[in-house]
Amino acid sequence: MAERAEPVLPVRTGWPLLAVLRRMAAMPLRDPFAFTGLLIYVLFVLVALFADQLAPTDPLEILFTKAGKLAANVPPSLDFPLGTTNLGRDIYAQLVHGTRSALAVGLSAAIIVAIVGTVVGLVAGYFGGMVDAVLMRIADMALSLPFLPFVIVLTGFLGASTSNIVLAVALLLWPNSARVIRSQVLTLRERAYVEAARVTGASSWRILFVHIAPNILPLSFVYAAIAIGWAIITEASVSFLGFGDSESVSWGYMLQDAFSSQALSRGQYAWFVPPGVCIILVVVAGFFISRGYEEVFMPRLRGR
Repeated sequence: MAERAEPVLPVRTGWPLLAVLRRMAAMPLRDPFAFTGLLIYVLFVLVALFADQLAPTDPLEILFTKAGKLAANVPPSLDFPLGTTNLGRDIYAQLVHGTRSALAVGLSAAIIVAIVGTVVGLVAGYFGGMVDAVLMRIADMALSLPFLPFVIVLTGFLGASTSNIVLAVALLLWPNSARVIRSQVLTLRERAYVEAARVTGASSWRILFVHIAPNILPLSFVYAAIAIGWAIITEASVSFLGFGDSESVSWGYMLQDAFSSQALSRGQYAWFVPPGVCIILVVVAGFFISRGYEEVFMPRLRGR
């Protein structure tokens, strides 16, 4: 008589990817902080998308009055909602078009940081040994570098451009997410559903990206949201110090221009207060979103 075959246990995959994505999508509806942060981001994205319609004037165009004189230091009015600079440029147009530069830097850096940090953390935490040691030593070297001076030096050598600022931010921010994700993977790789996947013959890469990766996706999203704020602050700081892209108008460019033109001494608050407020709002929005999505990764926080 033939032997009775042993039943194969189903492989538990922890949090399936679709389930995690559904929980992440529903979080802003349950958490007021995440909803506020998401609302701020949506507002800035809409401004960036419709910048040409909201501010048809070229932000670097030198304007003149109807009398043919340079429209320099014009106070806020219907024609110029935030006034003009000392060179006759529309401050409102610069603020609106600067949203595109801010979001381009923030989102690009966040995507790179999330992808690199997640992959490195997954590989280091799951395989361990020499692979873990090498990757974590590289992360330690990146963490030991001073942040803003490194960005300034790199942009000084490679050239003042938005892409180089994104590269510098990504090179220094990925270790933060990689180390935290690695520590989480160290615990996840010992779970029963991972062991069940090994028994059924699943390859290491399948276990890594199908069974473990969905569990750390909310954590990756948290660090991506934080990276947006860091990237925008860095771009503003570098532009303020004069190492930004001179052909691209950004909020940091506006602050540097206002500072060098002594706008504060002339009482032109509409020149430097709005870009400063926009930077604060974007950074705070990233914090609000990361705080809300912490509960997806750590449900016990809901009981605080």
